[in-house]
Amino acid sequence: MEEQVLPELDVAELELQAVIGFNGHVPNGLKCHPDQEHLIYPLGCTVLIQAINTNEQNFLHGHGNNVSCVTISKEGDYIASGQVTFMGFKADIILWDFKKRELIARLSLHKGKIEALAFSPNDLYLVSLGGPDDGSVVVWSIAKRDAICGSPAAGLNVGNATSVVFSRCRDEMFVTAGNGTIRVWELDLPNRKIWPTECQTGQMKRIVLSTGMADDDSFFYLGTTTGDILKMNPKTKLLADTGPVKDKFSLGVSALRCLKMGGLLVGSGAGLLIFCKSPSYKPIKKVQLQGGITSITLRGEGHQFFVGTEESHIYRVNFTDFKETLIATCHFEAVQDIVFPFGTAELFATCAKKDIRVWHTMSKRELLRITVPNMTCHGIDFMRDGKSIISAWDDGKIRAFAPESGRLMYTINSAHRIGVTAIATTSDCKRIISGGGEGEVRVWQVGCQTQKLEEALKEHKSSVSCIRVKKNNEECVTASTDGTCIIWDLVRLRRNQMILANTLFQCVCYHPEEFQIITSGTDRKIAYWEVFDGSVIRELEGSLSGSINGMDITQEGGHFVTGGHDHLVKVWDYNEGEVTHVGVGHSGNIMAMRISPGNQYIVSVSADGAILRWKYPFAS
Repeated sequence: MEEQVLPELDVAELELQAVIGFNGHVPNGLKCHPDQEHLIYPLGCTVLIQAINTNEQNFLHGHGNNVSCVTISKEGDYIASGQVTFMGFKADIILWDFKKRELIARLSLHKGKIEALAFSPNDLYLVSLGGPDDGSVVVWSIAKRDAICGSPAAGLNVGNATSVVFSRCRDEMFVTAGNGTIRVWELDLPNRKIWPTECQTGQMKRIVLSTGMADDDSFFYLGTTTGDILKMNPKTKLLADTGPVKDKFSLGVSALRCLKMGGLLVGSGAGLLIFCKSPSYKPIKKVQLQGGITSITLRGEGHQFFVGTEESHIYRVNFTDFKETLIATCHFEAVQDIVFPFGTAELFATCAKKDIRVWHTMSKRELLRITVPNMTCHGIDFMRDGKSIISAWDDGKIRAFAPESGRLMYTINSAHRIGVTAIATTSDCKRIISGGGEGEVRVWQVGCQTQKLEEALKEHKSSVSCIRVKKNNEECVTASTDGTCIIWDLVRLRRNQMILANTLFQCVCYHPEEFQIITSGTDRKIAYWEVFDGSVIRELEGSLSGSINGMDITQEGGHFVTGGHDHLVKVWDYNEGEVTHVGVGHSGNIMAMRISPGNQYIVSVSADGAILRWKYPFAS
């Protein structure tokens, strides 16, 4: 994870049109803005501002590493976000102006990670909590954009503090809680000190996951890993009550919100959303969601609220009927592949871990999800006629699904020994070409009812990473991590030409006129090769750091795109060999990318589960 290096200045920037992604693992990462029109949430290094009604997105770029916490001031003028960084380095907090969508200040003191952030009720102060390697709590002045004072967050003989909540009425009081520690802090501004008071819980030892403050500061609530809730009085620092006595919340109370009318919204690690009241904490209303709940955020007074889960689902729930509506989904694992159906840019398919998902390009909606539990999908392709999605799985099977219903059409069992790693189809829809982890390339004949092995081509010594087929279906090229690309004759089913280089090839493309191919891989070089005799024509320096994992070329062959471990999407002029445009926005390694049919968009996918859609910079 190198810091993102912006390339030379004469390169134009790609316009980022849309992002499909939400990091559901950030505690309380999903926030509803006080104007009730916008959702704010983290994805990798970016903070997204999404309009709830129009789906318009804005992006706050500035963090050099993954965002670990987000908070909004009470009036909604400011957003603060913290990040993780490497051991021993300073982790930044960035203060953003919400209306202008720009960076106001960088606050850096903490090391390693920012655990939690909170604004004071009148937007005077921001309190930040450092991660386990840092262990300090710091109060910042928002007007001066500078630290007022700091202190170790927890005592010597207890664990780390992991959450912080500010008083709802006073700017001088806040609470931190964590593993065996609950502290109420008073800010003494004239002396620039903060004074902690330990809260007494008697015999109870608890690890706090989530906190919530009542509107009038009379009590604050703590959700714990054991699935119970503690209610504390901030004035007396004593325990008021705890519950529920019996049925505790499975997998801990991972999110908690106090409502104005009294009562609590509680989210559990098992995905159960509950409305309950002190002192019994018995469920009054409940609904089961998918994935452990990590955020609950109120829209206005709480007549409606949004819930974010670990499986990157965002739900909207109305309080009165307590029914959930799924408003956004995305991948929560590394996305391995992206593919468009032939001749249309309206939808595309992606695969990640156990999921294949089909997306509507313009509205960013998920149209279909195909799940094969406990397996990993390495690659997908649409048949040219659009009647099936062919997928490569790590259990050595090739599975074909119907793209409308997601029903399994057929399976080719034990297609490869060490998993199927790459897949391609011919344009007459009669053949599938697959590559395996052991290096074999196999050609399958696909009929109406039958699938049979036509030939196994044993040349590669290591896994096949990419397969591309010529337009007339008479030839294909396979790239492998053993440092060879082989051009196969699909009529006589034998090898035509072999290309050798000192690299692990990750991707290969035919030039549309099909007399040249371009390859790239872990040596960061983009190489042009002659198909006829396998000789190298030229090599370009493809990136400054890390492997290049994905490339695609336009239908005319004038430009191609690449992406990889440097998190940048680059558009190249094919003949000049120059970068014309660069897209900054990914925060994980780019795994694959495609130019849409008709050259409207570039879609790139990355290891943090994000799918980004860019405007194709040239008029076609």
